[in-house]
Amino acid sequence: MSANDAEANNVDKIPTEQKGAFNSFLKSLASFSGDLSSLTCPAFLLAPVSLIEYSEYWTQQPDLFTAITQSDDEVERMVSFVKWFISSLNASYSRRVPKGEWEKKPYNPVLGEQYKMCWGDVQGSGETSVLCEQVSHHPPVTGFHIRNDKHGLTLNGHTGQKTRFSSTSLICDQVGQSVVNLDNRDHEKYMFSCPSITVNGIWYAAPYVELTGTSYIQCSSGLYCSIEYSSRGWISGERNHFKCYLRRNGNAKEYIYKMEGQWSGKSTITPYGSKTSSPFLDVTQLTPAPMTVKELDEQDEMESRKIWQKVSEAIRANDTQTAGAEKTKIENKQRQERADRVEAGEEWKPKYFDWVEEEPTVVTLQRMLTSTVKSKYAAATTGNWVYKA
Repeated sequence: MSANDAEANNVDKIPTEQKGAFNSFLKSLASFSGDLSSLTCPAFLLAPVSLIEYSEYWTQQPDLFTAITQSDDEVERMVSFVKWFISSLNASYSRRVPKGEWEKKPYNPVLGEQYKMCWGDVQGSGETSVLCEQVSHHPPVTGFHIRNDKHGLTLNGHTGQKTRFSSTSLICDQVGQSVVNLDNRDHEKYMFSCPSITVNGIWYAAPYVELTGTSYIQCSSGLYCSIEYSSRGWISGERNHFKCYLRRNGNAKEYIYKMEGQWSGKSTITPYGSKTSSPFLDVTQLTPAPMTVKELDEQDEMESRKIWQKVSEAIRANDTQTAGAEKTKIENKQRQERADRVEAGEEWKPKYFDWVEEEPTVVTLQRMLTSTVKSKYAAATTGNWVYKA
């Protein structure tokens, strides 16, 4: 359910056969430390989808994604980038949760798991293809490559989670960075990081997500953005609040634009020195693009929906016992394959991505950003999982 609603208690709705598992789950949370792949979640709290599919939400609004290329002005292109980025946060953390329902935990992708889909045309955007692969299981890391040929945009990046438990909340710090390349703008590039995720309401079996911390966007043109997130809007009195400042590198004091509001609702934009704001984005008025995914009988054995088919069918049928049993089969198979590789001395390698330790674009843009914001931005790595073109 939306984080704007009052916190609820769903403990009484837990299936009888799952109450023991839920109590064990809460006990494990009290001492939890590590990554989500080591946490066994009760079947009734599972979403019938793998985490790897969540990367598709980056371009659920391909019209806003491709609009980044339209303006001849570099500042306006950055403004368009922020608009697309905010829309992707809404798609990833708010709109994907059906109205009246609560946040549920997706499956932990198995090593080598793949997801392929395509977003259809919206207002002349053309088709946008999405390819994802689980490039690491411990810690969990997903590599993704998103491409729009009509407008010459590529998004290549990776995301992982470092998770910890604090009080009654689960906090996920998202690690990794992504790079957007504009072919028709002399390969102008944008690197961005992601905010931290706080999952509240777990103890009441009614989880919901809030975003916290600060994320950054750095462009090769010399422009950058800092985006601050507040979980309960103690400044504005609203949840899901963000405040974004667009500045030039080397001039951290004066901003060009300030964009502020709800990443799940309306926001405004204000030029520097002005007291007058104008509408920036209203995500509630956006319509998701049509999507295409191959039928199950056309998918490869390592494609996500093929792997999790029986688990998903059981969850949708409210058969938590079968869902748990089928999920355990997949997890045991994964453990056995890992043990076999260790015994044989084999190193697993992704099919679609290569790890580049000192990825040139990432290194350059990180240096540009840290030269201005200093220690406020601390990347976990200078590398990226690069798509094998």
